Amino acid sequence: MYRHADQTTLPNGGAKGFGRPWRSPRAGPPTRIAALDLGTNNCRLLVAEPHDTAFEVVDSFSRITRLGEGLAGSGALGDAAIRRTLAALAVCKRIIDRNRVAELRCVATEACRRASNGAAFIARVEREVGLRLEVLSQDEEAKLALLGCLPLIDEAADELLMVDIGGGSTEVLWMDRAGGGPGDAVSLPLGVVTLAESFGREPDESEYAAMVGTARQALTEASVGGFVPRSLEPPAVQMLGTSGTVTTLAAVHLGLRRYDRRRVDGLTLPYAAIAAVTERLRRLDHQGRAAHPCIGQGRADLVIAGCAILDAIHDCWPISRLRVADRGVREGILNSILGLDLGAALRPAS
Repeated sequence: MYRHADQTTLPNGGAKGFGRPWRSPRAGPPTRIAALDLGTNNCRLLVAEPHDTAFEVVDSFSRITRLGEGLAGSGALGDAAIRRTLAALAVCKRIIDRNRVAELRCVATEACRRASNGAAFIARVEREVGLRLEVLSQDEEAKLALLGCLPLIDEAADELLMVDIGGGSTEVLWMDRAGGGPGDAVSLPLGVVTLAESFGREPDESEYAAMVGTARQALTEASVGGFVPRSLEPPAVQMLGTSGTVTTLAAVHLGLRRYDRRRVDGLTLPYAAIAAVTERLRRLDHQGRAAHPCIGQGRADLVIAGCAILDAIHDCWPISRLRVADRGVREGILNSILGLDLGAALRPAS
């Protein structure tokens, strides 16, 4: 399903209707597909070649643009944020053209959903950059993230809780695989950017508690009480996290001197280890967090907000372990291009 330096086989037999490398109808290199995910904090692109039941990433791009900077207060995308994002999207367009991409899907999420000038920004991107952005619904965002994480789902798990902590929103999706239920998803109207802007980048003990309380209140208002796992112990229930927050916490836990996706993606952490890393990061000041090679200046003022959201989620569902996914919406888009059906792939093995 996903081959970067690694390769993972698709659950339940692979992508529907896809059996061999997809070739362009004209002579030339193999046909390439691409997915662009414009979030509240990041602009990210993957270019891939399909190979049997996997795709191989051949080019990529990621840049922190903070499109949603100041959105919580003003209700609109700011001029500086728009300029940064247009510049990043222009780089993506050059990469897409250079790879002669045959099929492309570009999506935008919470910042463009919420901003009063979101539609005008989308039109400007098409006019100035030549990329057509599709604003995802909250439900589709969650399902695409899950579709991207399929190889990391434990076949033994009867129930699944997936958490995607974004810059402007947090998606929580749960499914009862054994019971055959369709599952449900909620989107919390807060993410690491919006929460950090509300409380500042150096929250003390009481401010951190208030951050957790704000996230817990958002969960309550989103009516997430409908998901009551039959068990809180893996493998009967699996908690899966996909976001910069969980990958950063995993990298810090591992003591990596440089971020290494191969070591982080798929790692399972006891929640006690996550709590210990959270405590370490909270003891550091902004400069200390920025100096960490797996955090850096771009995330130093956001990672504590992510920890608070994750703590609030764990308060609601105290599952003892979390599996870390360095994959999500972009991979889900690529899998959807290949024809993978989410419902079929999530059926428990017979």
